[in-house]
Amino acid sequence: MSSSNSPRVPYTRLAAEAFKGLLATSKAVHDSSIDSDLLELVFLRVSQINGCGYCMDMHATTLRKAGIAPRKLDTLPAWHESRFFDARERAALGWAEALTRLPDGAPSQAAFDALAPHFDDKGISDLSMGVAVINAWNRLGAGLLPPLP
Repeated sequence: MSSSNSPRVPYTRLAAEAFKGLLATSKAVHDSSIDSDLLELVFLRVSQINGCGYCMDMHATTLRKAGIAPRKLDTLPAWHESRFFDARERAALGWAEALTRLPDGAPSQAAFDALAPHFDDKGISDLSMGVAVINAWNRLGAGLLPPLP
């Protein structure tokens, strides 16, 4: 863990155009068809998988401020067994995990098929873009260690 008040390199300045592009993509994802609480749950779960402390802190704080029950947040890593997640959330979390853990192979057809009762094609596209974006942020956070606010 870094105890510094700055990242390993000043990537927001040195890769400013790419950083601005990632911010714009993030805004588009936040403005998409996926409701903010679900998107934040997906972001938190992906960040947990990737070990990005900066992103875990940010998304857990956002979810707490939105009034998500502490027991739900506490059991997010075990959402498969937790009774606090509905079918739509389970489908989204399953897809997010499958897209994040690509070394395990391409997401299964079953994970994709589980989306259909809960998301239309636009929703699946928006959700998938959200997973892609949080994975990009996680690589920056886990690799370059921006300080926690």
